[in-house]
Amino acid sequence: MAEERLGRDALERVVALGLEVGDDSGIEADNLEFCLEALLSSPPFGGARPVIVRLPGDVLRLSYLEVEDDDPDD
Repeated sequence: MAEERLGRDALERVVALGLEVGDDSGIEADNLEFCLEALLSSPPFGGARPVIVRLPGDVLRLSYLEVEDDDPDD
């Protein structure tokens, strides 16, 4: 999903990936976090961290991508 939204060349600039995980989603948030940490520490990512927010219900959603801005004028 990050590649679709940002393009492959921008993946190394991702510093955080925010996810909303529902208690009834069938996803074990701790296991998901562990897997994402492993995935995000490997190329093409540059060591981004997963930020998981637990919610009631069955939601499973990518809520945001935090990207390092490499423009020194901003």
